[in-house]
Amino acid sequence: MAVYAIGDVQGCYDELIKMLDQIHFDPASDQIWLAGDLVNRGPRSLEVLRLAQSLGDNCISVLGNHDLHLLANAAGVVEYQHHMDTIQPVLDAPDSGELMHWLRHQPLFHHDVSLSFSMVHAGLPPEWTIAEACERAEEVHAVLQSDNWRDFFANMYGNKPKRWSPELQGWDRLRFIVNCFTRLRYFHEDGRLALKYKGAPEDKPLHQKPWFEIAGRASQDDKIVFGHWSTLGVGQYGNVFSLDSGAVWGETLTAVRIDAMPYEWITVQADPNGLPHARNKTKPRARRWL
Repeated sequence: MAVYAIGDVQGCYDELIKMLDQIHFDPASDQIWLAGDLVNRGPRSLEVLRLAQSLGDNCISVLGNHDLHLLANAAGVVEYQHHMDTIQPVLDAPDSGELMHWLRHQPLFHHDVSLSFSMVHAGLPPEWTIAEACERAEEVHAVLQSDNWRDFFANMYGNKPKRWSPELQGWDRLRFIVNCFTRLRYFHEDGRLALKYKGAPEDKPLHQKPWFEIAGRASQDDKIVFGHWSTLGVGQYGNVFSLDSGAVWGETLTAVRIDAMPYEWITVQADPNGLPHARNKTKPRARRWL
């Protein structure tokens, strides 16, 4: 059995199929981990969701910010779509309800004890151990999987609170948890969430640090794969593995095999002719630090 973690697909179905072919994926025995943002901006989000659902336990996926944006629109409490969004075909599909039910039952955080690996779309705050991250994720899962799941999306959006406290309650608590799991890149050095800047570390604002460089991080000895950050680039930094290489922007889709060492990295070149936002001049190109 081989286990491959794959970066942000974002509707790049053709590139995902090429990746599965390149790693000789056997759905009867192998497993893929999808690091969130299965949908949006790419042209074939519907097909990506259908494929991931069809693979059952052979596909582990976590929710990313674009996946939650899709669910918020499906909930009917948010009707905003960015001019680059490509989620409408999913909402209009005859099996949309089934796919949305499947999607909101996907985790925000995944931990595999046997592999000693975890997966999150964006990152973790320095205070949380892996066990605590699992507990915080379950708090959100309980709401997402309940009959009141639409209420969550009516209260999800926003950048506050900026700091974690065990005393946080209600929507403030859930919003902080979701912002870390799905939007995090940097913290201010004083411990506040820094959600505005999205670029590479060499150009970051003063007194901000990548989440995985915060001193004393409780999860610093744990292996974590994550996506979300195409301007960071792909590769291993300590015990964290960055996987988003900007496939939706016409660059590459990246995977890393995590069940055997040395870790094997695989890339598939995206076809910019089939991607509506490829080579967008406002999108910084990803660095590579394999």
